[in-house]
Amino acid sequence: MGAGKTTAIRAISEIAPITTEAANSDHTECNKEETTVAMDYGEITLATGEKLRLYGTPGQARFQFMWPILATGALGVVILIDNSRPDPLADLELYLDAFRALADGGAAVVGVGRMDRCPQPSLEAYAERLAALDVVVPIVPADVRRRNEVLTMLEILLQQLEATWAYDEAIGDGLSGHGLMGAHP
Repeated sequence: MGAGKTTAIRAISEIAPITTEAANSDHTECNKEETTVAMDYGEITLATGEKLRLYGTPGQARFQFMWPILATGALGVVILIDNSRPDPLADLELYLDAFRALADGGAAVVGVGRMDRCPQPSLEAYAERLAALDVVVPIVPADVRRRNEVLTMLEILLQQLEATWAYDEAIGDGLSGHGLMGAHP
């Protein structure tokens, strides 16, 4: 909660984002006035002309039941972490656990926000935590208010998808470029 998912979608969406903001009733979790309670939605057009649909999940653990619903059919995931929270590495584990299939399929990026105000834990600490969990995904600092930084995370994600699809085709596993939920051998 408060990592910037809604802000990121607003920063890059070519349509007016659809949001489900409601009054925040949990100021101990995050001291902000509104929070996402169902999902956010936006779109961008890729260079190929295809539309990329963007979904932002609610961040509070009490909405955890929504995460697999919104991840169904997803090509990939950007996990945004607020580095100013009390234990952002624990937050990473919580969200990674929820989206592990996408991460294991090579379709995930971790964006760490507010590093300008809270430089610790470092990106290296995130990499070490991911390595301990046997997960290899890119980790980048991210100011989600900046369109170019959000687009960079999506470009990294799309590069992962292209590499995965090329690998799938090379080993002839029969995937038609869309099956990313399973782990590769």
